[in-house]
Amino acid sequence: MSIPDNRNFKADKSMTGTANNGKRLILDGPPPDLPASYRCIFSVTLKMSAAPKIKLNNGMEIPAIGLGTWQSKPEEVVAAVSHALKEGYRHIDCAWGYGNEKDVGEGIRQSGIPRSDIWITSKLWGTYHSRVEECLDQTLSNLGTDYLDLYLIHWPVPLNPNGNHPVFPTLPNGKRDVDHSWKLSDTWKQMEEMVTKGKVKAIGISNFSVKKMEEILPTATIIPATNQLELHPYNPQHELLAYLKDKGIVPQAYSPLGSTGSPLLKDEVILGIAQEHSIEAADVVLGWLVAKHIIALPKSVTPTRITANLNGAIAGSSKLDKDDIAKIDGLAAAGKQKRFIMPPWPVDLGFDNWPPLV
Repeated sequence: MSIPDNRNFKADKSMTGTANNGKRLILDGPPPDLPASYRCIFSVTLKMSAAPKIKLNNGMEIPAIGLGTWQSKPEEVVAAVSHALKEGYRHIDCAWGYGNEKDVGEGIRQSGIPRSDIWITSKLWGTYHSRVEECLDQTLSNLGTDYLDLYLIHWPVPLNPNGNHPVFPTLPNGKRDVDHSWKLSDTWKQMEEMVTKGKVKAIGISNFSVKKMEEILPTATIIPATNQLELHPYNPQHELLAYLKDKGIVPQAYSPLGSTGSPLLKDEVILGIAQEHSIEAADVVLGWLVAKHIIALPKSVTPTRITANLNGAIAGSSKLDKDDIAKIDGLAAAGKQKRFIMPPWPVDLGFDNWPPLV
């Protein structure tokens, strides 16, 4: 007698375990119809759906779930990126300003996944607004690739390229040394040239409010493909998302689970939805984003969490219904509005719920 063919095998709700795209699903118990002689072997190979993709305004399709690499230590990010790609991720988000692009590139190489199968996003740092190609070339060299799938302006804050620090130049009073004479529209023009040269396939922005987007859109020949923002149930930015939808710009969510020790995953509404669907709180939050066609970029260097974020986002997006999404949409308006990422830029970024300039 042979082991039942997994193509005809259907797991019931009592069987729990972990599953990864193309990997082995180890059940906590053997299938009930497995012959006694085989009950010591109860692993079956199943193939979960890959992460869904979202079509950009240039026709490209981007994986809706990616691995964030901000604040990942060099010695940790190599293993994290390699593990993520082996587990089914096909989208890696990085930045020149994170200081770990070489390690991200090494993680990609160690994964064994072909470059052509991976979506790589990186970002232009503030001290390079007047030297876009120079920063991009450093990123390409760091990562060990000759093109990016997506290149973003990291912040709408041009910093003094000749200041007292290559990353965070400051004035004598300690404030960031911003080049107020530089126009964001000129930065965007250089970004467009990178597409023409074939060094990037798509370009976008990050941390841009409506106010800042309107500084580049009137003269843009390429509309930004994405806008990467701090997006989560406590900072949903509904009005900004409506603006992006009208312009055909896809939102991306960094810090989608809040920050370390965030109250988000202890929220009673989110926990209630998680319990109802027998999933984790993180699955609810990530699934909420993906269900709203927002690209989720959870960051982790813990192998089990990296895997859980991918599978949980897919599961969560398929299980949440309209009522669940409406409940989560309303959390900020119910008094829980909170941002976790607020660098001390001495510039009016145009965001709601941002500390006043001092």
